[in-house]
Amino acid sequence: MPKKHTTESDEVRLKKKIAERVAKPSHPEGDATMRSLRKRLKREQRKRRAVAMRKKHAGGAKQAEAPAPAAG
Repeated sequence: MPKKHTTESDEVRLKKKIAERVAKPSHPEGDATMRSLRKRLKREQRKRRAVAMRKKHAGGAKQAEAPAPAAG
């Protein structure tokens, strides 16, 4: 059975979880679960940026349009 895909990305979900935990400060800032959530968020952001860079590099350098040769 295939996995169910959600409409929101992991990055968005992690941001929501972090905001939720920050809103209700039940533990000090050094909370292990909070640190884990932040690390996962940073990992997702790194992945997204790496994919964007790969696509950019794979596209190659675009040549500037040369003027049309003059007839005559």
